[in-house]
Amino acid sequence: MHVPDAGSPRVFLVITTFNRAALLRELLDSIAALEPAPAGVVVVDNASTDATGDVLADAHLPVPLFVERLPVNVGGSGGFAAGVARALEEGADWLWLMDDDVVALPDALASFAPWMGRYSCIHGRRYDAAGRPFFWQHVLDEFTGVHFPVRGDVFAASPVFHTNVACFEGMLVAADVVREIGLPDARFFLNGDDLTYGWLVSQRYPVAYVDAFVLRKTRAQRQVDLGVRHLNESSDLSRFCGMRNRGYLARYLRLHGRYHRVGFGLGTLLSAGKELVRLLAVERSVSGASQVWRGWRAARVILRDPDWQPEPPLRDPAGRTGRS
Repeated sequence: MHVPDAGSPRVFLVITTFNRAALLRELLDSIAALEPAPAGVVVVDNASTDATGDVLADAHLPVPLFVERLPVNVGGSGGFAAGVARALEEGADWLWLMDDDVVALPDALASFAPWMGRYSCIHGRRYDAAGRPFFWQHVLDEFTGVHFPVRGDVFAASPVFHTNVACFEGMLVAADVVREIGLPDARFFLNGDDLTYGWLVSQRYPVAYVDAFVLRKTRAQRQVDLGVRHLNESSDLSRFCGMRNRGYLARYLRLHGRYHRVGFGLGTLLSAGKELVRLLAVERSVSGASQVWRGWRAARVILRDPDWQPEPPLRDPAGRTGRS
């Protein structure tokens, strides 16, 4: 098991933002109140066209702020890939990834500290915008390629719940693990990139979800609890990417000998059905159904691409650094 050095870790926050200047300001203000403070903050501006640049220019943090301004919007996955790469260049030992629509709780890093000597990929709990616990407890079923919710209190018997998926809205990961696994796959653009990344990590190291609140969401989302699943509101782009990115997930499953053609096909049907239920139950519309079909067809192209390659590691097993 990988056990990182937690003696005096250099924790860098990595934030991806796009046209949410007001929310980003709230997040940066919360970072200024962190105790202990991180070693640095990397913000990836995904070609924002609002006042994001002004917010970053006016930011006053007690730690170094590094801004990566991208010329085009490369999505959440591309933004996190750029931000993680920059944080590694700046000497990060740990990377705490998050979107721009959360705030960090003041004692977040202190809450993580007891777990950093035991795990190298950790998630803390989140509150939603109303201050209620945000539901995030899933496990990827490799047969179907679908992440299913785990019902009940996962912390009833233990303060840690082991999973095999990740969430870039709060994942804390050791730099050595990132070098071994590689950067987040920018081809996902959004939706499913973090789930897949967590699964890749879980093939080598435990992925932990711990009973400690570290973030609060600031953007309210419509959602419905169907008993067997929580569904949040989405978008046509997210629907398309969610279905298309099953093609990338299938390639990674196949790479590790975990792809089951029949089971994955069933999972694709379930995923399409979930999106249709989301449209009806949460968004009260069927106008996005065509994006589900478009994404499904795009996934089939990816699955059949003879030139597809996985995201390469940043360090090979012999310990040499650099990308191949």
